Amino acid sequence: MSYFHWKKLTYISDLSPLIRWWLYGTITPVSRWIRFLIAVLLGGVLGLLYGWVVNPVKYVDTTPSSLRADYQADYVLMVAESYNQNRDLPLAARRLALLGESSPTEHVRQALIFGAQNGYADSDLELLSQLASDLQTWNPITGTGGS
Repeated sequence: MSYFHWKKLTYISDLSPLIRWWLYGTITPVSRWIRFLIAVLLGGVLGLLYGWVVNPVKYVDTTPSSLRADYQADYVLMVAESYNQNRDLPLAARRLALLGESSPTEHVRQALIFGAQNGYADSDLELLSQLASDLQTWNPITGTGGS
């Protein structure tokens, strides 16, 4: 003989009142909309929690070409600062080549335009100008040119 009675499951007494209302409350057009909105909000919150906390996106092996234009300009500025320190023009050209199909000189020119329009410091614009002029006189085949 079993003490488990299936009829008692329809009267779940240990559920909170909100869950009991959700499962067994009266169905009116207003309560249907409220239930729908609660379900949508709960699904959105759970989706954001899962996407941002539980399993966020991990970027692996991305290149600077996938950056926005402002970050690409910052990347070019960092290359110019590195070039100012070590004077290795082939290394600077290789780093700039990661930005895409355009020539390294074109990337520096675009960064100069962006920097002038967005208030980069004069010292930063000078670094970019120096790199651009050295790239224009540089011969990648012989490795000569630059300063």
